[in-house]
This record gives sequence, C-alpha cells and structure tokens, in this order.
Amino acid sequence: MKKLVILGAGTAGTMILNKLEPVLDKDEWHITIVDQYETHYYQPGFLFIPFGIYNKKDVIKPKRDFFPSGVEVLFDSINKIEPKENKIILTNQKVLNYDYLIIATGCKINPDETEGLTKKGWYKNIFDFYTIEGAMGLAHFLKYWEGGKMVLNITEMPIKCPVAPLEFVFLADWWFTEQGIRDKVEISFVTPLDGAFTKPRASKVFGDFLSKKNIKLVPDFSTGSVDHENNKIISWDEKEVPYDLLVTIPTNMGDELIARSGMGDELNFVPTDKQSLLSKNHKNIFIIGDATDLPSSKAGSVAHFEADVLYDNFLSAIEGRPLRAKFDGHANCYIESGFGKGILIDFNYDTEPLPGKYPLPGVGPFSLLEETKMNHYGKIMFRWMYWNLLLRGAELPIESQMLMAGKRK
Repeated sequence: MKKLVILGAGTAGTMILNKLEPVLDKDEWHITIVDQYETHYYQPGFLFIPFGIYNKKDVIKPKRDFFPSGVEVLFDSINKIEPKENKIILTNQKVLNYDYLIIATGCKINPDETEGLTKKGWYKNIFDFYTIEGAMGLAHFLKYWEGGKMVLNITEMPIKCPVAPLEFVFLADWWFTEQGIRDKVEISFVTPLDGAFTKPRASKVFGDFLSKKNIKLVPDFSTGSVDHENNKIISWDEKEVPYDLLVTIPTNMGDELIARSGMGDELNFVPTDKQSLLSKNHKNIFIIGDATDLPSSKAGSVAHFEADVLYDNFLSAIEGRPLRAKFDGHANCYIESGFGKGILIDFNYDTEPLPGKYPLPGVGPFSLLEETKMNHYGKIMFRWMYWNLLLRGAELPIESQMLMAGKRK
C-alpha cells in the first residue's frame, strides 16, 4: 500500500487533505496527517479580537472536526524529515515512511529574532496580534488605554497576510474614534517597504488612505532593535521611532523542523517550484501554504488556490504524467478599512491589484481597489465560508488562476 503523509493540519494541510482523500483509492493509499496541536485557529479573526468584534471562541474549533474518516491522525511533534530515506521521525522516535509527502507546516512569528523585543515590555506595552495570546492581551490593554503614541511596526518581510497590518491601523482609527479618544492617539505605520504595500499601485491607494485617516507612514524602516527602557524602536541605520504602545509584526519564519531537516532557506521556508508546487530538491515532495518560499502572499486565499493546483499535480505525479497545472501566484484579500467599509484586491505574480468588479465582470458585487460596504460584508462572510466550505475542500466558483475579466488597466 502506498503512503501519503501530510505534515501540518492548519489551513493548507486540511484543505488539501479534504480534496485528495475522496479520490485516492482506499485499497491502494494510506493517508496520515500529523500536527502537534489539536486546536484549529481562524487566524484572520485574530485581527478583530483587540477591538472587541470577535472573542476567543469565535476563532477556535477542534481540528478533528475537519478531518475525513479513514485518515490516520497523529497529534505529535516532529523531530525531522529525512527526505533521502523517505521517512519522518517524530519526537517520540516513531518513524513514518512515505511514498509522497506534502509539507504544510506554515509559518509563525519569531519575536526573539529582534533584539529587545521580548524584554520587560513584552505583553505589557508591546503586543502582537498574530497569536491568540497576543490578540487577547492587546484587547485587554486597549480596554483601559487612554491614548498616546501607537506604533505598528512590521519588522521584516515576508509576513503572513501582508494586508493585516494595514487593516489593524484602519480599524484602530475607527475604534479610537468610537471610544472618543482618536484626538488623543497618534498612529504610525512603520514598515521596511518603500510604501504602504508590496505592489506599487495598491501601495499608492493605501498610502492615500493612511493619509486621509491621519495615520503617519514611516517607510524604509528596517528594524534592528527595541529599546524597551525608553520605549522606542531603532532601525539598523539608527533611525528611531518612539512609542507608548508598540503593535509588532515580528519576523515570520517557517517551522524549525525544516531547519533540523536541512530543507529550508535562512527563514526556514522550503524551496518550491513557483508553478507546480513541487519541491525543487525532491521529486516526491510537494509544499503548500505558508511553508513555501514562493514570491506570493502568505494568506488563506493563496493556500486555497494552491490546493486546486496541487490536487491536479499530485494526481498527475502518482500516475506518472507531466505536472501541467500551474500556480500563477493568485491572491485576493478583503481589507477592513473601518466604519463598516472594506477594500478588495485581486492579483498574482505578474499583475498587481487593479480596479474593477469581482468576481463577475461589470457586476461584482464586490469592487476592486475601492472602499465599499459590500467589501466589508465579504470580509465578514468569509468566516462562515472558511469553517464550512474552504477547510472542507469544497469547490468554489472562483478560478485558481487570476482572471483579467472585470479589471481596468
């Protein structure tokens, strides 16, 4: 019997499991999925927790709720992968052999990568919102905060969900207005990029939004250290930004098991063919989601589009056929802009976000690169779609390849 092992039961791993399990002959294939944590987090919801829109129970469910029957599930940590031997060694020394491996181990924040970040100010007046602990701690802090300098700082790229920092400051502008203290809060958006976003046209649009909302943009700031005694962040070229509240997006890195296995780059991301999603170094290993080193966004929509491509290419690989399905870097993101409105962007490797209508040309109902109430509703509806459709591998009426129909150049 052939063996497929999926490492990681987050968004990407769960989606590809649910797509492949129904079509692999159970007399020929044994599927195992491995993850060290039993709780599934709806990570886009972390953004809403500091502002009291969601609470903890809105963003967590047991991972077992989303696994099909007949799949071997192991909740255990992994020591390392030995790709030349086609085996995985768990921390309890159990060995898993595989014929094919799908790596979906994601990425996480590593605040210890920045000098001083996790010293005395950590979770006192320095918070992340990329973990449930950080989001809950920040919610408690904001409940009693009376104002001052709030700095959002992206330490370095790439990061999971590149639009989330923008959403945070847009929602903060709305929330402080609702609390009646917006005039007492100075908001700064401090980024290593040369603008508000990675793509030039969208960067200008978002930069204009920051200006309109009286949020100061500080570009080209490469964070070197945090001086928690004097409440300031310091760049490698010795620029300084003072804060009373620091909301940090620390260095994002792939799982440490990738480093232990000698399979990753300096940030523990796995070298991946940008179109086929096959490992650049091993012909029976595919990579999906945030674990890849692809020049695409690390976001749930990207994992969804990748899953469609990986599904086709996996079936081709096991049948000895060429891998013809190609991932084009497609991403689309709903961006909360505050006050019950949102923005939508749709782009890929080669095409930056453009204005237009989505998903139906000329009809929408969503507007691209524009602020509308409908885009806000799309963001809110996404949580239901995530739990009930996306994780379960359901087919959606959205192409994995980005379409130009409905877009205006």
